Amino acid sequence: MTQVIETIDVDVPVRTAYDQWTQFESFPHFLDFVESITQLDDTHTHWKVKIGGAEREFDAEITEQHPDERVAWKSTSGDEQHAGVVTFHRLSDTTSRVTVQLDWAAEGFLEKVGAVFGVDDHVIKKDLKQYKTFVENPANQNGGWRGDVTI
Repeated sequence: MTQVIETIDVDVPVRTAYDQWTQFESFPHFLDFVESITQLDDTHTHWKVKIGGAEREFDAEITEQHPDERVAWKSTSGDEQHAGVVTFHRLSDTTSRVTVQLDWAAEGFLEKVGAVFGVDDHVIKKDLKQYKTFVENPANQNGGWRGDVTI
């Protein structure tokens, strides 16, 4: 199992950072490997991704969600066996810390080599920088889902 933990500080209130993260269909704007995400219901999403040139699809279930604190998920179908959690921390009225932890089973030779050489860390760090740029732009701040989930 491969694990990546990355953190970034964003210049928005924790509510804004959390709300934007719950807008899963906007992920292709800041996650390079995501082609599309379809929100099926409050706790289920369908992902289309492109990793190492290979296109894949899978479903994911939100297993825990607490407004302004955390969102956790796990894959439920497809070849992408993974789980993750993102946590939100208030640093000030206008600044937040976002921490992402991803755990997955590397598939195939290229993904395994990438995990060994830290390519995954680099990709997640770059995508979080793109999230920072995205969420700090007021034009992209479009609300969020404030429901609470515990499975």
